[in-house]
Amino acid sequence: MEEIKVHPECIPCFFRQVVIALQGLPLTEHERLQVMRDCLSYTATLDLGRTPAHATTFLHRRVRELLGFDPFAERKRHYNELAMRLYPHLKEMVEGADDPLRAAFRVAIAGNVIDLGIYTEIDVEAELQRALSMEMPYEEYEELKNALERSEEVLYLLDNSGEIVFDRVLIELLQARGNTVTAAVKAGPIINDATMEDAVQVGLTEICRVVDNGSDGVGTILEWCSDEFRRLFYETPVVISKGQGNFETLFSENIREKENDLFFLFQVKCDVVSRYSSIKKGERVLVSSHTLAGLKTI
Repeated sequence: MEEIKVHPECIPCFFRQVVIALQGLPLTEHERLQVMRDCLSYTATLDLGRTPAHATTFLHRRVRELLGFDPFAERKRHYNELAMRLYPHLKEMVEGADDPLRAAFRVAIAGNVIDLGIYTEIDVEAELQRALSMEMPYEEYEELKNALERSEEVLYLLDNSGEIVFDRVLIELLQARGNTVTAAVKAGPIINDATMEDAVQVGLTEICRVVDNGSDGVGTILEWCSDEFRRLFYETPVVISKGQGNFETLFSENIREKENDLFFLFQVKCDVVSRYSSIKKGERVLVSSHTLAGLKTI
């Protein structure tokens, strides 16, 4: 299974992300165009032979360098606050469900639509209702339940701010069932990805161990992560990976070297990932790394 690579249609997406990064900032039109012009030139210097996540990591680093601050900081706090207002309702929905674990996974994947790298307007509550009303005809759910019953330790790779609250609901349930969860955030700001600051804001650090992966890269680019995180990744019996960025960067033949259980939970948000994964754009999936050839839809 080859690594997901940059394709021609990725290039307009790169620049759309820059446009989104600049929205709502106290900049003049001239200043916005200057940043865009610089990023156009800078993209020509990037290595496009790796994943789109590699390229966008460098591009967003460039944007932060040009601006002198994190353009997503205020928006991240806003989505954390919005999600925390939903938190009591999310807990009630899970606790009142016939199958709380299944409901908690549905809640977690509903939170995956909160992606400021792709969407600018998000109706969180509508997406939540849509996710909870969907059927879940897949064998991977039973495989995941069995893995959670076999192994106490779980590593949970977090994705975005805001979404981290939906993940908290699932993590709390896992711990109540007897699992010990370590949640992983980014070591530095990148788009709206969750960092330690976000984990503290939504109270995640109060309920489980939270570590950073040593990198500010999009997704989980293992070669950029700390030695400590890589040991944790390969030694933890069960890893739950949230979001398309994590799937994109961990989707390759070499990930099969990980003998333990790795489960991806995400929504397909672009045509390139759709082609590589054989999942329709917009669909939400839970899939084991052991069964990537037989992806099932939630």
